[in-house]
Amino acid sequence: MNGWFSWWATLATVVALVATGTLPATLLYDEYAPLLTVVNLFSFAFAGYLYLHGKLRPAGEKTRGSFGYDYFMGTSLNPRIGRFDWKLFCEARPGLILWVLLNLSIAAKQYAELGTITTPMLLVCAFQFWYILDYYWHEEAILSTWDIRHERFGFMLAWGDLAWLPFTYCFQAMYLLHHPYELSLWGIMGLVTLNLVGYTIFRGANIQKHRFREDPERPIFGKPAQFIKTERGPLLLTSGWWGMARHINYFGDLIMALTWCMCAGFDHVLPYFYIIYFTILLVHRERRDNAFCAAKYGKDWEAYQAKVPYRIVPYLY
Repeated sequence: MNGWFSWWATLATVVALVATGTLPATLLYDEYAPLLTVVNLFSFAFAGYLYLHGKLRPAGEKTRGSFGYDYFMGTSLNPRIGRFDWKLFCEARPGLILWVLLNLSIAAKQYAELGTITTPMLLVCAFQFWYILDYYWHEEAILSTWDIRHERFGFMLAWGDLAWLPFTYCFQAMYLLHHPYELSLWGIMGLVTLNLVGYTIFRGANIQKHRFREDPERPIFGKPAQFIKTERGPLLLTSGWWGMARHINYFGDLIMALTWCMCAGFDHVLPYFYIIYFTILLVHRERRDNAFCAAKYGKDWEAYQAKVPYRIVPYLY
């Protein structure tokens, strides 16, 4: 878990290269299409390597047997070379850091063209910079996520981590480069407040569950934690944030995503691509997780659903 160091070391290196004139600040924006092409080609080839890595292992994991399915979904849960975990690295390093660097390069391009960086551009870059900064500060939390615990590492995750994430999550910044405008003070205050609300729910919920797993006796909101002890052993938390919805952290994540999109105004649907895609992704993921837990915990999961009836949004969904 060296993400905090990797994050700052990478940023410091980039700043030094730009400050000394070794690389232009707009490089990633200027080479966006070639970089996207190379990353796509690499992802296809890398997925082939991951397929063979799992298939050729002496004691390989069970797979579907279909090349297409196994290539797409992966043949290993945690493919490694020695102690180096490919899935953890790709999930937690290049894509996330490149996302922020692309945003900063796009902002530099706006400055080069306009002589200033607009407030909406600053907000998008700041919100998403903070999101990744917070991720690396709490990096160990990734070890309990669905991707790490249950998804095999194949084309779907590799391409998603390396190509899809950084090159589409920067759409708000890209849109603002070509459609600059300024926000009112009330608009700025509203967006900052909404982002803080989303962050509070998202981080508060994730930290609460992480601490509960470490110490179930730890109070939640000043009261003893409430939970269901399953026959299989794991505890299902039913109080605090997790008494409001079974994936309340997704709700906070979606609020932040909506805030980033709203920074681009309301003249075009393109900046809202992220919230549309992200909503579909999280709803689908919640449904898969629910089916997995229902099969795993049986009647205990039925009791948990009765105790916490809402999936993501309290009193709505």
